[in-house]
Amino acid sequence: MTAHPISETVASLMPRARAELTELVAFRSVADPAQFPRSECEGAAAWVADALRAEGFQDVAALDTPDGTQSVYGLLPGPEGAPTVLLYAHYDVQPPLDEAAWVSPPFELTERDGRWYGRGAADCKGGFVMHLLALRALKANGGVPVSVKVIVEGSEEQGTGGLEQYAEAHPELLTADTIVIGDCGNFRVGLPTVTATLRGMTMVRVSVDTLEGNLHSGQFGGAAPDALAALIRVLDSLRAEDGSTTVDGLPADAEWDGLAYEEADFREDAKVLDGVGLIGGGSVADRIWARPAVTVLGIDCPPVVGATPSVQAGARALVSLRVPPGQDAAEATKLLTAHIEKHTPWGARVTVDQVGQGQAFRADTSSPAYTAMAEAMRIAYPGQEMQTAGMGGSIPLCNTLATLYPEAEMLLIGLSEPEARIHAVNESVSPQELERLSVAEAHFLANYARSQQA
Repeated sequence: MTAHPISETVASLMPRARAELTELVAFRSVADPAQFPRSECEGAAAWVADALRAEGFQDVAALDTPDGTQSVYGLLPGPEGAPTVLLYAHYDVQPPLDEAAWVSPPFELTERDGRWYGRGAADCKGGFVMHLLALRALKANGGVPVSVKVIVEGSEEQGTGGLEQYAEAHPELLTADTIVIGDCGNFRVGLPTVTATLRGMTMVRVSVDTLEGNLHSGQFGGAAPDALAALIRVLDSLRAEDGSTTVDGLPADAEWDGLAYEEADFREDAKVLDGVGLIGGGSVADRIWARPAVTVLGIDCPPVVGATPSVQAGARALVSLRVPPGQDAAEATKLLTAHIEKHTPWGARVTVDQVGQGQAFRADTSSPAYTAMAEAMRIAYPGQEMQTAGMGGSIPLCNTLATLYPEAEMLLIGLSEPEARIHAVNESVSPQELERLSVAEAHFLANYARSQQA
């Protein structure tokens, strides 16, 4: 079978794509000045802006958003009367965690075993490169048939809502007929997938205080209220015996009726150790796509090395609650806060501060844009049909865009398939998936333009 010209063009552009992703991954663009200097994010934003200008985008700007970060915007005008498509990605990344645990340096793109390793390679700097490849392929084969807006966020991973607030204050900026969010992933490498649902999230900082200062555990232990022990009690109350999330008043029994996720496949994807059971009840898909899930992200307490025999006067934890479609994140925050306050033992003083929040999202999979994407996926993945799945993670901007532009169609694709290990050490991207999804996006834009002319 003769390869399609768009496929051939994308294949020829892959060395350039690798070089560009290498440059972009090199920015340590964690949107947390306590961990990395702001200049790293600003450098990444400037790189994205320069890339858009080089592709002929107009009105390119690094937008200062209310949370102190920058989102990069650009417009590529299309033919007269053509529909407008908004392409989204983000350049900020998760912290590298234990850099010593990476096989290769987290901010140096490194090829190994057919994959490219580096923080942000899949989530989501690779997503921006995917957009560039698709547009370049169209320009090399007759031109881009739609008007294209690109927005590349600078604080998605932190959940601080900067771009959402900016979009709400400037609703005309991101108006589009359809929106492609390049921040999800295929269910499996080689299985083309669109994501139809996202869980929302709320993040809170829990602080427990019991004493004016630490005390000697031999002299006072057994009667003095230990703040760390109180915090552990609180955190334990958020799970049932089987590990299911239990927040008082929050439903946790919904069922997923789409693509199944076999338990054996999940164990392999999650790299669960032999003999360790999964937590929760219902199917795997129920648990990760349709039900709430609480996770303790971190605890402030003395490390084992250097610990002293002390009763702790104070302790803190950062707690995340994923909220499925159909549940309001603000209401879930209230329920989580009330639960923590109720279950704090011994009259300990507890403070719950909200750190971040985003609503869940559900797409309309019957829209013309999904038909156009399904046709594009058949070309990019010969012999495969597009699948529809959920995702347990959150992209807060989706719900904001759906509210601002209720008539716009929204599709979620991307490079974060299970082998990518996003948010973990040794994150990587499959260059084959980058190539195929770039081909799919290019064909989608062409298909969508034709469908709107019909």
